[in-house]
Amino acid sequence: MKNANRIKPPLKARVGLYTIGLDRYWIQFKGLHDRLVGYGKFIEKQVSRWAEVHNFGMVDNEAKAHEAGEWFNSKNVDILFCHAGTYSTSASNLPVVQICKRPVVILNLQPTERMNYLKTTTGEWLAHCNACCTPELSNAFARAGIRFHVISGLLGLDKTPKISVTNEVTHDMPDAISAWKEIEGWSRAAGATRTLQYGRMGFLGNTYPGMLDMYSDFTMVEGQTGLHMQILEMCELARIHKGVTSREKKQKLAEVKDMFILSEDSPADPLARKPRPDQLDAACGVAVALEKLVRERDLDGLTYYYSGSPGNEYERIQESFILGLSLLTARGIPCSGEGDTKTCIGMKICDTLGVGGSYCEIVSTDYVDQTIIMGHDGPFHMGISDRKPILRGMGLYHGKWGTGVSVEAKVRSGPITNLGVTQTLDGRLKMIVNQGIATDGETLRIGNTMTPVRFAKNPSQFMDEWFQLGPTHHFAMSVGHNAKTFEKVAKLLDWPYETVSL
Repeated sequence: MKNANRIKPPLKARVGLYTIGLDRYWIQFKGLHDRLVGYGKFIEKQVSRWAEVHNFGMVDNEAKAHEAGEWFNSKNVDILFCHAGTYSTSASNLPVVQICKRPVVILNLQPTERMNYLKTTTGEWLAHCNACCTPELSNAFARAGIRFHVISGLLGLDKTPKISVTNEVTHDMPDAISAWKEIEGWSRAAGATRTLQYGRMGFLGNTYPGMLDMYSDFTMVEGQTGLHMQILEMCELARIHKGVTSREKKQKLAEVKDMFILSEDSPADPLARKPRPDQLDAACGVAVALEKLVRERDLDGLTYYYSGSPGNEYERIQESFILGLSLLTARGIPCSGEGDTKTCIGMKICDTLGVGGSYCEIVSTDYVDQTIIMGHDGPFHMGISDRKPILRGMGLYHGKWGTGVSVEAKVRSGPITNLGVTQTLDGRLKMIVNQGIATDGETLRIGNTMTPVRFAKNPSQFMDEWFQLGPTHHFAMSVGHNAKTFEKVAKLLDWPYETVSL
């Protein structure tokens, strides 16, 4: 999935990598040290596809462990990858993660699928005994209260080192492919958490009155994500809007005509009509103003809603929000309506991982097709659309005042994952996830985004289980089955994680 001309790119994770061994081996077994360091450099090269890697090299005694921990702190890494090169004492490694208090992933990656039993010497065996020290490390980390995860499998080399007496080309083997898929997942997840930590979330207006599930404590959000909550006022947007020129609106209209299909009148709903020129002009003007606001405030996401005296200037501006906010969402600045900060966080996680993140709620259930239709009248992520979205003129927004233009679209058919971010009784943010298949079923033509989704369970059973988890009524829809990656993000953020049984 590609975003159209991202306004701000997501941040890459900073991965701290080190290889472990035992210093007394090096004088006993010639070439072993450099061989293991070489494996570490291979890992560094691979991980560099997804993250910024800081490779300390070999940690083989307690003094090196202290040095490594301090060095990783100086690099401000987000996650540690401990490459179990050969046997190493746990005492030679615990200081690394005690000094650099970051989540650690132990890479138990064997270079060969099987040793050459007739030719293998002790030194050769030591290059392949990664799993020997992994349980010792796991025990020490667990007893020290260190959060850790283990990835076991094959190293995945595409060339056998000259020193080896066995085949080490394993890159196309299932145990290498699955291990590297996990490593990629942790690298991308750490990038998502870093993007949140250094991000700025705008909150414009207020929360939709009465939607208790939407309300959030800004201090809680900042404390549990690192996001800076930037409180914005409608008068600031109105000021920018007044300065929008006719030329800027014409340029935006050209962009809109390139990205959308302008609808005719809906055959079913008299409220959904061909967009009028004045509606398009107003929407393009507000879209220009919203982009300028995002740039002025250096925002990474925007949560919005406005409710005030009928007919006032701010209400007229909000009538034209949906187009501009969909354009921002398509360019890496996710926007969520009704003042839903938590769902905007979920959308940001999805977008950072490159899997979309479209603003959704449950629309209706089709018990004939056994699908649940999901969507909203608000921002759509055009990067995951099945085709060009439709722009409709609206005579009235449901549940809200005003008229304008709205986006009608469907997420492309295939695997999807819904990411919900909610809040627990004790004030913790919690991630809840479900996976399904988006179908090409029929939807309404009323100017809303709608996608039919089929789940492994029938709709009634699915909804019973989903609602029991205490979700908000909004969530972010992503393409692909991403539950495992989302779970990694939750672990890195130290959030509770639940899912409808998959």
